[in-house]
Formats: sequence, structure tokens, C-alpha cells
Amino acid sequence: MRAGQMQLDALAITDHDTVAGIDLAKQAVIEQGAKLKIISGVELSTAWHGFEIHILGYNVDESDERFLNRLKQQQQTRQERGMAIVDKLNKAGLAMDYDELAQCAKGVISRGHIAQMLVKKGVCEHPQQAFSRYLGKNKKAYVAPKWIDIKTAVSWIIDAGGQASIAHPFHYDMTTKWLRRLAAEFASYGGHAMEVQHPNLAKPKHDLMVSIANEQSLLASVGSDFHAPGRWTELGKRLTLADNIRPIWHDWQLSNEA
Repeated sequence: MRAGQMQLDALAITDHDTVAGIDLAKQAVIEQGAKLKIISGVELSTAWHGFEIHILGYNVDESDERFLNRLKQQQQTRQERGMAIVDKLNKAGLAMDYDELAQCAKGVISRGHIAQMLVKKGVCEHPQQAFSRYLGKNKKAYVAPKWIDIKTAVSWIIDAGGQASIAHPFHYDMTTKWLRRLAAEFASYGGHAMEVQHPNLAKPKHDLMVSIANEQSLLASVGSDFHAPGRWTELGKRLTLADNIRPIWHDWQLSNEA
């Protein structure tokens, strides 16, 4: 397990709109005898004023039946969107096969999986190029999502016993004024934290995120947003947190004996 190789003490599994990978990760830890705490998590896609905002849920109960049924709604929305994107790509002459994508994704297809397939087929040189050419907003294969709103996402996470955090706010194409509005609305719905650090985040942006989080009395989360080994991302690297904000994990029990 790569997290063990990187000598991490804890790892949050926060897949998009599914908790299916959590038990697999926990089982791997047991089989390998690793000293690693797996945090049960999820990343929910939401719609907010024309933006697609991702909300992280930490320490959710992945066996909660109501939560699982709610996630099925999201997965159905994601599947329908994926099929619509594939249709658009096929009409553009790129010969994408939905069943092949589903097999590679081992479940629900995201735009990330489609981007990887475009790279595999030699259509694009890297995933970001797939977004800038085909999958990004207003591009030829873009399909507007029909996600839940932020208030609903926060309530789902809280109902499942978890804590909610805004994922990578520094990646959204919005002004500081809108970021402050996002944080304020999120906090008003009972949100707990905001991600303020990422491996490639410049210090001025980190400081701005910390400032906005503190304005709304939000805790801080950090994230590698790790999908696979790469030049710019690695598990647990370059995630130093400022001293003037409290981390979301401050009161967590991070030993496997808990």
C-alpha cells in the first residue's frame, strides 16, 4: 500500500459519491499489518450558483443504509452524465465505448475516467488536456451536471455521523468575493471545515484560504487529491498547515485501537 510506503499515520478514502473502497482499504491494512488509520470518507458533487462544488465527508458511517441509498442517487446521476458525455464524444468521432469505460472504472464513471481513456487512446497527451479540449465547461463534450445542492450534501454527511469540508476551494474558477460567499453559506448550513492546503498550492493562496476559513470559524482540512502517482502529486507530501487554524482532525482518534 502506497500510504504505508509514504509512512502516513492516517489516510482518508474520499471517492466521488461512493464509499465502496473503504472496506477494501481497511482490509488491505489488516492483511499487510500496516500501522495506518483509514478514515471513512466520501466526496459529494454539488451544484452552487453555476459552479460544481465538491464537499468532503470525513468519518461517515459507510454502512448507514440511508446514506448508501442517498449515494445511489448521486451514482445514477453520474452514470447518466457519463453516458451523455460518451455520446457527445462519439458524435465527435472519438469512438468511446461506455462498457469499456465502466470496466476500467470498476464502477461509476467520472469525467476523470473518461479523461484517462482519452489519454489511453492517444487522443490527448494528459488528462488535463482532455478537460481543456473536451470535458471542461463549455467544451464540445461537456454535459451540465444535475447534482444536489450544498445544504443537502452537508445534511447527508451529518446524518451519516460525519464532518463536512469544502474540497479544494482554490481550484474553483471564482473570485475571492465568491469564495467568501461560498464559505459563509457552507458554514450557515452546518459545514465544519474547508480544505486550505494542497501539494501544489502557493503560500499566498494557502494564507487566503486560512483567512477565509477563520472568518467563518471553519476548521481546516488538507488533501493530496491523490488518484495515481505523478510528477506533481504524492500522498501526504507538502501539506504543511498554518499554525493559526485548527485542523479538522484535532479531536479524532487516529489509532487503530479505537
